[in-house]
Amino acid sequence: MNDKSTPLVSICIPTYNGETYIAKALESAIAQTYTNLEIVVSDDASTDNTLQIVATFKEKTAIPIKVYQHTPAGIGANWNHCVKQAQGNYIKFLFQDDVLEPHCIEIMMDLALKNPKVGLVYCKRSFLYNHLTSKIQEFVAYYGNLHTYWQDIKVEQGVLHGKSYLKDRQFLNSPKNKIGEPTAVLLKRACFDKVGYFNKALKQTLDCEFWYRVMKYYDMGFVNEALVKFRLHDAQASAINKQRPIPDKALLYKQYYKHLFWYLHPKNQLKLLKLYHPVFKGLVSLKQKWHAQK
Repeated sequence: MNDKSTPLVSICIPTYNGETYIAKALESAIAQTYTNLEIVVSDDASTDNTLQIVATFKEKTAIPIKVYQHTPAGIGANWNHCVKQAQGNYIKFLFQDDVLEPHCIEIMMDLALKNPKVGLVYCKRSFLYNHLTSKIQEFVAYYGNLHTYWQDIKVEQGVLHGKSYLKDRQFLNSPKNKIGEPTAVLLKRACFDKVGYFNKALKQTLDCEFWYRVMKYYDMGFVNEALVKFRLHDAQASAINKQRPIPDKALLYKQYYKHLFWYLHPKNQLKLLKLYHPVFKGLVSLKQKWHAQK
């Protein structure tokens, strides 16, 4: 039976043709040591056996498993739909290829409940892969410890003010997402009421853009332990190569300019001004023309 004395946590699983690994994801969800849970699946019109596999788990657990159909409209739309169906006080994402360690939610919730100003808790990740290729090795080497890429703050086990992340000089630098994938994050439900939902116009950076909006209003909790396993495919590691330009970058920076500008380090403010403020853009254009004529 669920322990009703603790806040309800909704494990949100957006799915699309996930039959290969969805069973492992669900097994990790029902094995959680934190017991007041519901599982919310939002399916983007899968054409494989994803939903049939999900249905078999309803007989294996007392945890409520709720399944909702979603008309495909991009990954952000499905993430948002999943959250909107959830009833929990906290949202724990679990993507269909990934796995939670048994004590994941218990540890994250312990930190969250001891610090009421925390809106987001995140943790280190370990990685799952079928074959350790050179591309995956490169990915893990670069993206394995995202919390170490800040310059002015030292991220350790515990809590930091969200605005201290935004003020860091490394905020705009690579890697853009210094928090992690949604599977590595626990969110207070109130965050969505405060800052809105995931930006559906973004394709590759919609998660970190949302994390950084949360930082504007909430403290951030970090667990210095790999509580989740993020599955890597070779094609995926290639697609998220650190040397490649991010397709979302222009739109992402516009969001920072619009929503976060006054919280950023002056160096990063200047960079955004040169890109988006009409006066600064004009000066940059004149300078470029002057250099071209020399």
